[in-house]
Amino acid sequence: MVTVENSDAVFPAGTVEGVEFARRVPLPPPRPFLDTLRANLKETLFPDDPFRQFKNETGSRRFLVGLKYFFPVFQWAPRYNLSLLRSDLVAGITIASLAIPQGISYAKLANLPPVLGLYSSFVPPMVYAVMGSSKDLAVGTVAVPSLLIASMLGKDVPPSQNPTLYVHLVFTATFFAGVFQASLGLLRLGFIVDFLSHATIVGFMGGAATVVCLQQLKGMLGLQHFTTATDLISVMESVFTQTHQWRWESVVLGSCFMFFLLLTRFLSKKGPKFFWISAAAPLTSVILGSLVVYLTHAENHGVQVIGYLKKGLNPPSLSNLVLSAPHMMVALKTGIITGIIALAEGIAVGRSFAMFKNYHIDGNKEMIAFGTMNIAGSLTSCYLTTGPFSRSAVNYNAGCKTALSNVVMAVTVMVTLLFLTPLFHYTPLVVLSAIIISAIAGLIDNEAALHLWQVDKIDFCVCMGAYLGVVFGSIEIGLVIAVAVSMLRVLLFVARPRTTVLGNIPNSSTYRRMDQYSAAQSVPGVLIIRIDAPIYFANVSYLRERITRWINEEMDMLKSKAETSLHYVILDMGGKSVGSIDSSGTGMLKEVKESLGRRGLQLVLATLEARR
Repeated sequence: MVTVENSDAVFPAGTVEGVEFARRVPLPPPRPFLDTLRANLKETLFPDDPFRQFKNETGSRRFLVGLKYFFPVFQWAPRYNLSLLRSDLVAGITIASLAIPQGISYAKLANLPPVLGLYSSFVPPMVYAVMGSSKDLAVGTVAVPSLLIASMLGKDVPPSQNPTLYVHLVFTATFFAGVFQASLGLLRLGFIVDFLSHATIVGFMGGAATVVCLQQLKGMLGLQHFTTATDLISVMESVFTQTHQWRWESVVLGSCFMFFLLLTRFLSKKGPKFFWISAAAPLTSVILGSLVVYLTHAENHGVQVIGYLKKGLNPPSLSNLVLSAPHMMVALKTGIITGIIALAEGIAVGRSFAMFKNYHIDGNKEMIAFGTMNIAGSLTSCYLTTGPFSRSAVNYNAGCKTALSNVVMAVTVMVTLLFLTPLFHYTPLVVLSAIIISAIAGLIDNEAALHLWQVDKIDFCVCMGAYLGVVFGSIEIGLVIAVAVSMLRVLLFVARPRTTVLGNIPNSSTYRRMDQYSAAQSVPGVLIIRIDAPIYFANVSYLRERITRWINEEMDMLKSKAETSLHYVILDMGGKSVGSIDSSGTGMLKEVKESLGRRGLQLVLATLEARR
């Protein structure tokens, strides 16, 4: 039998299939508490061992290594050459043609002045080029955080009633998002973002994309007044109660440009060499739409235009940050939520393209880079930025080699801010709506949702909970539902671990689950139970009850069949399943041992590895 105490574990002596087993398993010597704590902290916070590169380096060399670690530009800049510059120049100009119309569009989506979208494509990309570790990520504003900002801040300070305070709160939320992102990276807490599972992201992004598309009905139909709510029912009610205000001019113009944009997306999928067709389509739409409005004077017939855009570079906004009550807390909450969403999207996109080119990006370094660029952006009239998929895909397909393509894009946007903003005066808002719809339609990933249904029904429920919460509730409700269901699943995995009965495969020494392998046969007089999780305080009560239930069911079955009675209960605690056990777990095993002893049964622990 087994004695679960602070001494050697005693096993029954004997042989199985000719193999003799030792009577005792010696416990390892105890480790000092500080050594154990240091090792656990290192595994939790520094799994990639970032300090490895500083070993055997002198003081001056350590400074240079640290400089390269926090500023990757010093790694690739010394090896930069004219060939790389040509590639980055083409890629930078290409993504700038997409960044300019998207920046204006997403600023309108966030209920901000359009010029702020251009500002946000100037300073943050310059910062990321210095600190970012991805060669392919193209920095800029994105749809979902823009909608989140409008939804969360708009409830507290409606932009139509107090536009100045609203803009200041956006800068403040961006500042808090940057501080939060950089803190996660510096404290090595990036694993927090991992609680947003793939299913959560798929459902949340799909729901947000649906909501964004519905919001664009205002521009597509030429409506002057529209609901600030984002749920499906409110939007549909706002649309169909104002049918008398629909403008056929906007509908026709929007439908034409929507068809044009979707056609270019279809053509660009014919092959990588056609990527430029889709990349150039948004700017082409802006130019053509502006020409149509200018030549036909459509703004006098109900077609809304952007209007005046201020020339010049980003003005400072440090003094505009709202760091006092009563509005600071809503800016803080908005910053943390949008910061997490932006991190999840940016890091996922960066890792995807890094995999294509077979290089590695450090998630914690990316968090520091994102946080720093958003802090710098909040002080220079920018709002939240990250690495959007559409812009990064264009950057990748355009042949970018380094992060300098972001600098080229930023310089192109700078030229636009200094000299070309008056050209956007006649840009129709309906074209911006068409650009937004075509850009984010791909976020509704039906194939991924179908794959979740086929692979894991619970993940599919998480996905649909996030989607329906966003579409029929709000962005915040959908996010809370998704995270809550994901956390509940984690808790269920810990508190309700799987236990299975193993049987022997005939003519072998292999044991497999009897509910999956029909050939597996029970061993007479022996019940083998495998536990597929670490044994913690959170699941000891369940495991005690479940083990007792397995034993009762086995004894009832043997009694009904008049077969050999039960003598041994073996708990398979292999290292791959029961990776650890705490004091509550050892206490539970002692209770089970004593309970089985009173029933004339012996408890055996199999494949047990002693740890300290």
